[in-house]
Amino acid sequence: MSTNFAAGPHTAALWEDVRPIIDEIEALPFLTQLAEGTLAPLAFTNYITQDSIYLSGYAKAMSFLAGKTADRGESRFWSTSAAEAITVEEEMHAQLLSDERLAVAHAELEATDHLGPSPTTLGYVSFLVATAASRSYGEGVAGVLPCFWVYAHMGKVLVEKAGAMNEAHPYRTWVQTYDSPEFDESTRQAVAILEREFDRVPADEAARMRAAFERACVYELHFWASAHAMQSWDASVFAR
Repeated sequence: MSTNFAAGPHTAALWEDVRPIIDEIEALPFLTQLAEGTLAPLAFTNYITQDSIYLSGYAKAMSFLAGKTADRGESRFWSTSAAEAITVEEEMHAQLLSDERLAVAHAELEATDHLGPSPTTLGYVSFLVATAASRSYGEGVAGVLPCFWVYAHMGKVLVEKAGAMNEAHPYRTWVQTYDSPEFDESTRQAVAILEREFDRVPADEAARMRAAFERACVYELHFWASAHAMQSWDASVFAR
Protein backbone atom coordinates (compact mmCIF):
# COMPACT_ATOMS: atom_id res chain seq x y z
CA MET A 1 0.00 0.00 0.00
CA SER A 2 1.28 3.49 -0.82
CA THR A 3 0.10 6.75 0.67
CA ASN A 4 0.87 9.66 -1.60
CA PHE A 5 1.49 12.74 0.49
CA ALA A 6 4.35 13.86 -1.76
CA ALA A 7 4.25 17.57 -2.59
CA GLY A 8 6.57 17.41 -5.60
CA PRO A 9 9.45 15.51 -7.17
CA HIS A 10 11.83 15.85 -4.21
CA THR A 11 9.49 14.43 -1.59
CA ALA A 12 8.19 11.80 -4.02
CA ALA A 13 11.76 10.55 -4.51
CA LEU A 14 12.35 10.75 -0.77
CA TRP A 15 9.39 8.46 -0.02
CA GLU A 16 10.51 5.96 -2.64
CA ASP A 17 14.00 5.92 -1.12
CA VAL A 18 12.65 4.90 2.28
CA ARG A 19 10.10 2.38 1.00
CA PRO A 20 12.20 -0.59 2.26
CA ILE A 21 12.06 0.92 5.77
CA ILE A 22 8.31 1.52 5.47
CA ASP A 23 7.85 -2.10 4.37
CA GLU A 24 9.70 -3.25 7.48
CA ILE A 25 7.45 -1.09 9.65
CA GLU A 26 4.31 -2.49 8.02
CA ALA A 27 5.53 -6.04 8.73
CA LEU A 28 6.17 -5.48 12.46
CA PRO A 29 4.31 -7.97 14.68
CA PHE A 30 3.42 -5.06 16.97
CA LEU A 31 1.36 -3.39 14.25
CA THR A 32 -0.19 -6.63 13.01
CA GLN A 33 -1.36 -7.45 16.53
CA LEU A 34 -2.50 -3.86 17.05
CA ALA A 35 -4.70 -4.07 13.95
CA GLU A 36 -6.09 -7.44 15.04
CA GLY A 37 -6.79 -6.17 18.54
CA THR A 38 -4.67 -8.99 20.01
CA LEU A 39 -1.75 -6.85 21.18
CA ALA A 40 -1.05 -7.38 24.88
CA PRO A 41 -2.20 -4.42 27.02
CA LEU A 42 1.26 -4.25 28.61
CA ALA A 43 2.96 -3.82 25.22
CA PHE A 44 0.47 -1.17 24.11
CA THR A 45 0.73 0.68 27.42
CA ASN A 46 4.51 0.61 27.18
CA TYR A 47 4.25 2.01 23.66
CA ILE A 48 1.98 4.93 24.54
CA THR A 49 4.05 5.64 27.67
CA GLN A 50 7.15 5.94 25.49
CA ASP A 51 5.16 7.92 22.92
CA SER A 52 4.14 10.39 25.60
CA ILE A 53 7.81 10.98 26.46
CA TYR A 54 8.63 11.22 22.77
CA LEU A 55 5.90 13.78 22.03
CA SER A 56 7.23 16.13 24.69
CA GLY A 57 10.63 16.17 22.97
CA TYR A 58 9.02 16.30 19.53
CA ALA A 59 7.15 19.44 20.57
CA LYS A 60 10.44 21.03 21.60
CA ALA A 61 11.96 20.22 18.22
CA MET A 62 9.04 21.83 16.39
CA SER A 63 9.27 24.88 18.67
CA PHE A 64 12.88 25.31 17.52
CA LEU A 65 11.70 25.16 13.91
CA ALA A 66 9.03 27.78 14.61
CA GLY A 67 11.76 30.12 15.80
CA LYS A 68 14.13 29.40 12.92
CA THR A 69 11.95 30.11 9.91
CA ALA A 70 11.34 33.61 8.58
CA ASP A 71 8.06 32.47 7.03
CA ARG A 72 5.23 33.45 9.37
CA GLY A 73 2.88 30.78 8.03
CA GLU A 74 5.44 28.04 8.61
CA SER A 75 6.24 29.39 12.07
CA ARG A 76 2.56 29.30 12.93
CA PHE A 77 2.27 25.75 11.62
CA TRP A 78 5.16 24.48 13.77
CA SER A 79 3.95 26.32 16.86
CA THR A 80 0.44 24.92 16.44
CA SER A 81 1.77 21.42 15.81
CA ALA A 82 3.93 21.63 18.95
CA ALA A 83 0.91 22.64 21.03
CA GLU A 84 -1.16 19.80 19.51
CA ALA A 85 1.58 17.29 20.35
CA ILE A 86 1.32 18.27 24.01
CA THR A 87 -2.48 17.95 23.83
CA VAL A 88 -2.14 14.44 22.40
CA GLU A 89 0.25 13.57 25.23
CA GLU A 90 -2.26 14.72 27.83
CA GLU A 91 -5.07 12.79 26.15
CA MET A 92 -2.97 9.62 26.14
CA HIS A 93 -2.39 9.96 29.87
CA ALA A 94 -6.13 10.39 30.40
CA GLN A 95 -6.83 7.32 28.25
CA LEU A 96 -4.27 5.34 30.21
CA LEU A 97 -5.93 6.12 33.51
CA SER A 98 -9.52 5.66 32.33
CA ASP A 99 -9.09 2.19 30.79
CA GLU A 100 -8.87 -0.44 33.54
CA ARG A 101 -6.73 -2.83 31.48
CA LEU A 102 -4.25 -0.11 30.62
CA ALA A 103 -4.24 1.25 34.17
CA VAL A 104 -3.26 -2.20 35.46
CA ALA A 105 -0.53 -2.44 32.80
CA HIS A 106 0.68 1.06 33.70
CA ALA A 107 1.00 0.03 37.35
CA GLU A 108 3.05 -2.99 36.25
CA LEU A 109 5.35 -0.76 34.20
CA GLU A 110 5.78 1.51 37.19
CA ALA A 111 6.64 -1.45 39.43
CA THR A 112 9.29 -2.65 36.97
CA ASP A 113 10.79 0.81 36.39
CA HIS A 114 9.63 1.06 32.75
CA LEU A 115 8.13 4.54 32.90
CA GLY A 116 11.29 6.42 31.92
CA PRO A 117 12.58 6.82 28.37
CA SER A 118 13.93 3.68 26.74
CA PRO A 119 17.32 3.86 24.98
CA THR A 120 15.53 4.16 21.62
CA THR A 121 13.14 6.87 22.85
CA LEU A 122 15.97 8.91 24.32
CA GLY A 123 18.04 8.47 21.17
CA TYR A 124 15.20 9.50 18.87
CA VAL A 125 14.22 12.55 20.91
CA SER A 126 17.84 13.64 21.30
CA PHE A 127 18.38 13.33 17.54
CA LEU A 128 15.29 15.43 16.74
CA VAL A 129 15.97 18.18 19.25
CA ALA A 130 19.67 18.40 18.40
CA THR A 131 18.94 18.48 14.65
CA ALA A 132 16.24 21.14 14.98
CA ALA A 133 18.34 23.25 17.34
CA SER A 134 21.83 23.01 15.86
CA ARG A 135 21.47 22.07 12.19
CA SER A 136 19.86 23.93 9.30
CA TYR A 137 16.14 24.61 9.13
CA GLY A 138 15.80 22.16 6.23
CA GLU A 139 17.50 19.36 8.15
CA GLY A 140 15.28 20.03 11.15
CA VAL A 141 12.16 19.85 8.98
CA ALA A 142 13.39 16.62 7.38
CA GLY A 143 13.99 15.14 10.84
CA VAL A 144 10.50 15.83 12.22
CA LEU A 145 8.61 14.95 9.02
CA PRO A 146 8.56 11.13 9.39
CA CYS A 147 6.47 11.42 12.54
CA PHE A 148 3.81 13.07 10.36
CA TRP A 149 4.21 11.07 7.18
CA VAL A 150 4.90 7.58 8.54
CA TYR A 151 2.08 7.87 11.07
CA ALA A 152 -0.41 9.13 8.48
CA HIS A 153 0.57 6.25 6.20
CA MET A 154 0.43 3.64 8.95
CA GLY A 155 -2.94 4.91 10.15
CA LYS A 156 -4.40 3.93 6.78
CA VAL A 157 -2.50 0.64 6.68
CA LEU A 158 -3.81 -0.24 10.14
CA VAL A 159 -7.40 0.63 9.27
CA GLU A 160 -7.14 -1.53 6.14
CA LYS A 161 -5.67 -4.43 8.14
CA ALA A 162 -8.25 -4.08 10.89
CA GLY A 163 -11.17 -4.06 8.48
CA ALA A 164 -14.45 -2.98 10.04
CA MET A 165 -13.35 -2.34 13.61
CA ASN A 166 -16.28 -2.74 15.96
CA GLU A 167 -16.77 -0.93 19.25
CA ALA A 168 -15.13 -3.79 21.12
CA HIS A 169 -11.77 -3.38 19.34
CA PRO A 170 -9.48 -2.32 22.21
CA TYR A 171 -7.33 0.02 20.11
CA ARG A 172 -9.97 1.41 17.76
CA THR A 173 -9.78 5.01 19.06
CA TRP A 174 -6.01 5.16 18.79
CA VAL A 175 -5.91 3.75 15.26
CA GLN A 176 -8.57 6.16 14.01
CA THR A 177 -6.68 9.14 15.44
CA TYR A 178 -4.00 8.69 12.79
CA ASP A 179 -6.43 8.08 9.94
CA SER A 180 -8.24 11.41 9.95
CA PRO A 181 -8.62 14.28 7.46
CA GLU A 182 -7.14 16.68 10.03
CA PHE A 183 -3.96 14.66 10.50
CA ASP A 184 -3.69 14.13 6.74
CA GLU A 185 -3.86 17.88 6.19
CA SER A 186 -1.13 18.52 8.76
CA THR A 187 1.00 15.90 7.04
CA ARG A 188 0.50 17.53 3.64
CA GLN A 189 1.51 20.91 5.05
CA ALA A 190 4.68 19.49 6.61
CA VAL A 191 5.63 17.66 3.39
CA ALA A 192 5.02 20.84 1.37
CA ILE A 193 7.38 22.79 3.64
CA LEU A 194 10.13 20.26 3.02
CA GLU A 195 9.49 20.30 -0.73
CA ARG A 196 9.97 24.08 -0.76
CA GLU A 197 13.20 23.73 1.20
CA PHE A 198 14.55 21.27 -1.35
CA ASP A 199 13.82 23.81 -4.09
CA ARG A 200 15.93 26.50 -2.44
CA VAL A 201 18.98 24.68 -1.03
CA PRO A 202 22.23 23.56 -2.72
CA ALA A 203 22.96 19.90 -3.43
CA ASP A 204 25.09 19.28 -0.33
CA GLU A 205 22.38 20.65 1.93
CA ALA A 206 19.73 18.57 0.15
CA ALA A 207 21.84 15.44 0.79
CA ARG A 208 21.95 16.23 4.51
CA MET A 209 18.17 16.71 4.52
CA ARG A 210 17.65 13.33 2.86
CA ALA A 211 19.96 11.71 5.42
CA ALA A 212 18.04 13.27 8.32
CA PHE A 213 14.72 12.06 6.91
CA GLU A 214 16.02 8.52 6.44
CA ARG A 215 17.55 8.43 9.93
CA ALA A 216 14.24 9.50 11.45
CA CYS A 217 12.40 6.80 9.47
CA VAL A 218 14.77 4.20 10.90
CA TYR A 219 14.03 5.58 14.36
CA GLU A 220 10.30 5.19 13.65
CA LEU A 221 10.91 1.50 12.88
CA HIS A 222 12.99 0.99 16.00
CA PHE A 223 10.56 2.95 18.17
CA TRP A 224 7.67 0.54 17.54
CA ALA A 225 9.88 -2.54 17.69
CA SER A 226 11.61 -1.51 20.92
CA ALA A 227 8.31 -0.71 22.65
CA HIS A 228 7.02 -4.18 21.75
CA ALA A 229 10.25 -5.77 23.02
CA MET A 230 9.90 -3.87 26.33
CA GLN A 231 13.35 -2.39 25.82
CA SER A 232 15.02 -1.20 29.01
CA TRP A 233 18.43 -0.07 30.24
CA ASP A 234 19.27 -3.54 31.57
CA ALA A 235 22.80 -4.22 30.35
CA SER A 236 22.48 -7.96 31.01
CA VAL A 237 20.98 -8.39 27.51
CA PHE A 238 24.52 -7.88 26.19
CA ALA A 239 26.05 -10.59 28.37
CA ARG A 240 27.43 -13.66 26.65
